[in-house]
Amino acid sequence: MGLLSLLKKFKSTPNRELRILLLGLDNAGKTTILKKLASEDITHITPTQGFNIKSVQSPGFKLNVWDIGGQRKIRPYWRNYFEDTDVLIYVIDSADKKRFEETSVELNELLSEEKLATVPLLIYANKQDLINAVTAGELAESLHLVTIRDRAWQIQACSATSGEGLKDGIDWICKNIGLKSTTTTATTTKK
Repeated sequence: MGLLSLLKKFKSTPNRELRILLLGLDNAGKTTILKKLASEDITHITPTQGFNIKSVQSPGFKLNVWDIGGQRKIRPYWRNYFEDTDVLIYVIDSADKKRFEETSVELNELLSEEKLATVPLLIYANKQDLINAVTAGELAESLHLVTIRDRAWQIQACSATSGEGLKDGIDWICKNIGLKSTTTTATTTKK
């Protein structure tokens, strides 16, 4: 039974619609996460050249998720999607240590964007199923996430292919969406 099937049970609850922006470098697993959340087949994923939009039902919320491609040539266009964002999900390939500096630069640029000020941040530390993946805690330390003071944030260990950790991230979003202010609630989920 997929996550979407479980969440459909709650359709009778009045829903608040949330606009979620799903960003990260290419090959981080954004589209796989989105398809897994929507209970879709993940056996044939191709790089996102533009964007994908899917709605995912969660208790009390309809999550409209915008998955924007992460290739270097597409990243300048990310800002076209910042308006009215309720939650930013940033996906990191936890096994690709060579790109940690690049992903850190991109994340810091996003956090400095005025249109994303105070928007809650969920970081999926993806690909935890790979043997060379660093833990979410180690990733949080290397990216200096504890210095984020202007928004609620969490780093969540996950595996897009197995789905492990994805629901925990969505649960955090649903519990913390009201914190779109300067209140800081930083939590780290370690593997």
